[in-house]
Amino acid sequence: MAPKEENIKREHLPPDQISTPKLLKWGEDHPTIGGHVPKIDLKKWALTVEGEVENPLKLDWKNLLKQPKVKSTSAFHCVEGWSVLGLKWEGVGFQQIVKLVRPKRNARFVTFECADGYKTSLTLEELMGNDVVLAYRLDGKPLKPGIGAPLRLVVPSKYAYKNAMWVTTILFTAEKQIGYWESRGYSDTADVWKNDRFSK
Repeated sequence: MAPKEENIKREHLPPDQISTPKLLKWGEDHPTIGGHVPKIDLKKWALTVEGEVENPLKLDWKNLLKQPKVKSTSAFHCVEGWSVLGLKWEGVGFQQIVKLVRPKRNARFVTFECADGYKTSLTLEELMGNDVVLAYRLDGKPLKPGIGAPLRLVVPSKYAYKNAMWVTTILFTAEKQIGYWESRGYSDTADVWKNDRFSK
């Protein structure tokens, strides 16, 4: 790699991260937490959005795909210290979900629940960036199960444990709910640029 290219790459890496060429697949390149990748039938799958919202929502796969599609190119950062640059995600922008459900004034937090029982949460403010996507395609192809198919959250400024896979429910709340890794000593803010990996 030419020196100029290497410098550009380093500039886009958060502290203590190294670049790797591909996103590791859960259960294939990367060990799973629960020992398996959930098998999801798209005919039965639906995204439920509820909690402190004016318009609770349930979208089956067909209706999810009817939502305006966004494209976002971003880096992916695992708390273990590896990053993948330039991933091209496609899906529904989180701002679109907010527009549809109209969160109540007291809805300050959002919890993502997943098909394998995993959950994590972020503030609503953290999710309002233009690059925050509920993704169903990566690099021009449908997501694979080991990447979080059919639907995963992408929040580029946060470590991967905040980027929930196999999302089934989005819950808007007034109080913070503590996620799986956050309850085990990992940082709740998970800011990649602040090297914010563990609770202090």
